[in-house]
Amino acid sequence: MSRQNINRAFEMEVFKTVVATEGFTPAARTLGLTTSAVSKLVSRLEARLGVKLLHRTTRRLQPTPEGLLFHERCLRILDDIDCAEHEAAQRGSPRGRVRINCQVAFGTHYLLPQLPVFLARYPEVQLDVVLSDQVVDLLTERCDVAIRTGPLPDSRLSQRRIGASDLALVASPAYLESSGIPRCPEQLREHRGLALTYARHLDAWPFVDAQGNRQLITPRGPLRLGDGESLRQMALAGLGIARLARYHIAADLAEGRLVALLEGWNPRDREEIRAIFVGPGRHLPARVRVLLDFLAEQLAPELAGAWNLQGDQAGNSPRTSR
Repeated sequence: MSRQNINRAFEMEVFKTVVATEGFTPAARTLGLTTSAVSKLVSRLEARLGVKLLHRTTRRLQPTPEGLLFHERCLRILDDIDCAEHEAAQRGSPRGRVRINCQVAFGTHYLLPQLPVFLARYPEVQLDVVLSDQVVDLLTERCDVAIRTGPLPDSRLSQRRIGASDLALVASPAYLESSGIPRCPEQLREHRGLALTYARHLDAWPFVDAQGNRQLITPRGPLRLGDGESLRQMALAGLGIARLARYHIAADLAEGRLVALLEGWNPRDREEIRAIFVGPGRHLPARVRVLLDFLAEQLAPELAGAWNLQGDQAGNSPRTSR
């Protein structure tokens, strides 16, 4: 059978229903088909794909690992088809569900406060939001948009820049009063460093002196945490020194809850903040496109303000003292 004669959307709908109902007979009842028709359709689908999608037992059906992956893709594609039809019927009015995965710090301080504005502007759009610093596979997790910092390793993904931020070494006034202020990077070896549990692009803290010589210091301390917001909270509690994105701690620096350290040695390495998504932008569903536009419109000015905020500084600066 030629590809032109295959109704792949219908096949996906049938397969989705079989997985949801865990059987050919209940799926057939749901779809208004015969059990044999559903069984033959799934068999033809497996034969065409050259892979087994279902484990068949006398009592139930279960997807194979390949079947689970195919099922996830089917759900995404069928959802996009439904939304495309709704948008066309509503003359392009954005509607449908957008699944967002966002880093905890950015989500807490920037994304979540803006969501009431977005939902008021687009009342037909529903949002599923997960805050996590763990990197997710957008396809496997059925995620429409992920907000991340740093380089983009996966060339299959598209991106839209939201902003950028440098990083600052910070501690609370209470910690500095009890433990002293480090005056050069080497003195950090005598301090408690707060670090992250998951792999970073750079595990050590970078510094550069007045002559441009770079130095790396690996933080040492009794506590490692799984996300940047927890790291910030522990720094505020006076448990040690942390290196955090300046956008994340802009208000803490401005209000004196945290103090920036060794700014004269700060290499000003910038982290790009991006919205990552699947597929070229011109083919995005309207519900995803308006979200990306909204993020760039609302958040870029806030991030620019955080970028320009320096806050109080503590420690010697080789760039100003020499």
